[in-house]
Amino acid sequence: MEQKNQFISLSYQLFLDGEDGQELVEEATAERPFEFISGFGVALDAFESQVVNLEKEDTFDFLIPKEQAYGDYNAEHVLELKRDTFFINGRFDDEHIYPEAIIPLQNEEGQRFYGRVVEIGNENVKVDLNHPLAGETLHFVGRVLENRPATTKEIEQLVKHLTGGCGGHCGDCDGCGEGNCGEGQCDGGCSHCH
Repeated sequence: MEQKNQFISLSYQLFLDGEDGQELVEEATAERPFEFISGFGVALDAFESQVVNLEKEDTFDFLIPKEQAYGDYNAEHVLELKRDTFFINGRFDDEHIYPEAIIPLQNEEGQRFYGRVVEIGNENVKVDLNHPLAGETLHFVGRVLENRPATTKEIEQLVKHLTGGCGGHCGDCDGCGEGNCGEGQCDGGCSHCH
């Protein structure tokens, strides 16, 4: 049985199959753990289902196939956008738009999403909307630091974060450092691949 509203704190390493075997691509340490509350869709369903019933100090080692993670890489999700889309006050925004930058975008319906700048040309900017881990099987190895019922305050802070209190992404917080989003700073887990 899956538990809802559990406050879960984890340290882990995320590995992908690389050319030279397993390649470490992300790490959440005990000093800077990945923390989330179950049942809110913060973590991948397949990730959450693997850890939600574990107890404090339990270790884990599991794979999430691409179909349960970020799906296949889709070449149609690489777009050529007009360079002038990224102009501010008549000038190209080279402070924020550079190769490998993760940038916020919005479509005609007002939906917000993120893209990775692949290439900047004279006329266009190539942006990849695929998740950086699309097409990959994820291999997580780690330890449960805490698993307990979330407090009302923790749930309220998460709801505030998810409904725009922090924009839903670290890059949207003014002066964002690391820490807890509910206190005007981003949750240390914002960028994790959970």
